[in-house]
Amino acid sequence: MDNKEFSQQLEKRTRAFAVRIIRLSTKLPNTPEGRVIRNQITKAGTSVGANYREANRARSRADFNNKIKICESEASETQYWLQVIVEADLLPWERIKPEYTESSELLAIFTSIGKAGKS
Repeated sequence: MDNKEFSQQLEKRTRAFAVRIIRLSTKLPNTPEGRVIRNQITKAGTSVGANYREANRARSRADFNNKIKICESEASETQYWLQVIVEADLLPWERIKPEYTESSELLAIFTSIGKAGKS
């Protein structure tokens, strides 16, 4: 797979992840706390793909690397909110496990891309 094909597949994957996070967020309780967490996880989970799309349209290598670091950060933040959801007993682990696994894989991918960009 060449870089262009990889980029297209990763854009598609991060967009699908955003949709999954949005759908998961609708399962959170409609309480003040649930709404805060819904907002936070939706912002972080959808930002991963939006920033990756922007990285692919970067004006410079430095701009690309900066956007990739944002993707890495947002994937990590998504993991954090998923952990909070479970620890606060808002949803069971079984319900968030697929999204947690995907956020872990995306975090690893963006960390790897970021390290390659530094060399």
